[in-house]
Amino acid sequence: MPDFDLVVIGAGAAGLSAAAFSAGLGLKVALVERGRMGGDCLNYGCVPSKALLAAAHAAHAARQAGRFGVRLPEPEIDWATLRAHVQGAIARIAPIDSEARYRGMGVEVIRASAHFVAPDMIEAAGRRISFRRCVIAAGSQAIVPDIPGLGPVPWLTNETIFELEDPPGHLIILGGGPIGLEMAQAHARLGCLVTVIEAGRIAGRDDPELVDGLRRALLREGVTLLEGAKLARVSSDRPEGGGPGLVAHLEDGRAIGGTHLLLAVGRAPRLAGLDLSAGQVAATKRGITTDAGLRSTTNPRVFAVGDIADPEGIGPRAFTHVASQHAGILARRMIFRLPAKVDYAALPRVTYTDPELAQIGLTEAEAREAGHEINILRFPVAETDRAAAEGIEEGLVKLVVTPKGRLLGAGILAPHAGEMAGTFALMIGRKLPLSALAGLVLPYPTLAEAAKRAAGDFYAPKLMSPLVKRVVGWLKHLP
Repeated sequence: MPDFDLVVIGAGAAGLSAAAFSAGLGLKVALVERGRMGGDCLNYGCVPSKALLAAAHAAHAARQAGRFGVRLPEPEIDWATLRAHVQGAIARIAPIDSEARYRGMGVEVIRASAHFVAPDMIEAAGRRISFRRCVIAAGSQAIVPDIPGLGPVPWLTNETIFELEDPPGHLIILGGGPIGLEMAQAHARLGCLVTVIEAGRIAGRDDPELVDGLRRALLREGVTLLEGAKLARVSSDRPEGGGPGLVAHLEDGRAIGGTHLLLAVGRAPRLAGLDLSAGQVAATKRGITTDAGLRSTTNPRVFAVGDIADPEGIGPRAFTHVASQHAGILARRMIFRLPAKVDYAALPRVTYTDPELAQIGLTEAEAREAGHEINILRFPVAETDRAAAEGIEEGLVKLVVTPKGRLLGAGILAPHAGEMAGTFALMIGRKLPLSALAGLVLPYPTLAEAAKRAAGDFYAPKLMSPLVKRVVGWLKHLP
């Protein structure tokens, strides 16, 4: 008999969910984690970054209060207290993901690295552990690019930037994706100089029309954006008498001096050390190769979930909510033997800047590339009454719909755009007609009215057509 019904490698969002529901259903479960319980999201990602952003938003709100007639002095940033707030947010959530809680569920928690020694066995903490099923949920880590001169230069990733005891004087960020842009705006609002170096354009996966508004917002706040700029090398040369802690040398000859360098060029799955070949588990540099139900294509005992999974070669999706989605698929497929597969058609993603940038489903470019015949509906957020009341001047809702009114994608640039994303995810996921949104009764006033107004524009030409006007002309004579 195997030692465990299920062995889970990795105690991040996906692994914890898998261990919890399996133990709750009476299976004998082992959870192996070499680092911090809660994984990247709790300790180095979603939670600390949003806590830092909350502090930055507060500082920005104080500076902007004068436009409402509220005069406040320039905010003083107490970095020690700010760090305590960030760590306090982690500490508040940590008990939910703690070793003690999972032991209380009946899960055997093993704090060690794990690697395969056979298709049905791993080794951890000097023990060889056999299993019926194994779930690999080892997550991902920041990519450290091969940049000449990087070795001697102190550099940061999302795992180390929240440990800084003092604010950066001039933070240079390599990469203009979600992590880079969030950290850029946060540190700019907290009084740091910030330069973002991006080889392409910022937020490259998102709709350029929506990104334009975010770009304007970042530039207004003093963030320097170097788009289409490639980093050639870095150096730690300091001018005589002091100066910057590093110099970023671009291919075009420009040199930017800074105090700190944050690497935010993407993430890679944590495959090293797992010895997947011993477990007969196929993988590429993008992650563990699985079918649409997250089962290994080469070892039917093994499943992969979260950032490390590459279902059907479509590539990993490094989001905590995807990890939760994967856990639900895993429960149906692995435990109940029910058909279940990954479907990212309604997947939302959000860059938590201010304004936030959210995308659900397909962008306009992705829809056209997929061969869809589409209509584009837009409504400026600034034209809502709530925006007028709050002085919001930037924002847009952009809908990608078929000629018959089926929603394929939605992009939102607005304060708290992530709070609107769920509505669009529900519509796309459940294939609800656009009329469901156009007829939705929303509380007044809200920014979400922009979404309703955009949907309503799909039907306006039909309502105002000559035929409808003739019908109305006939109906007015009826008693």
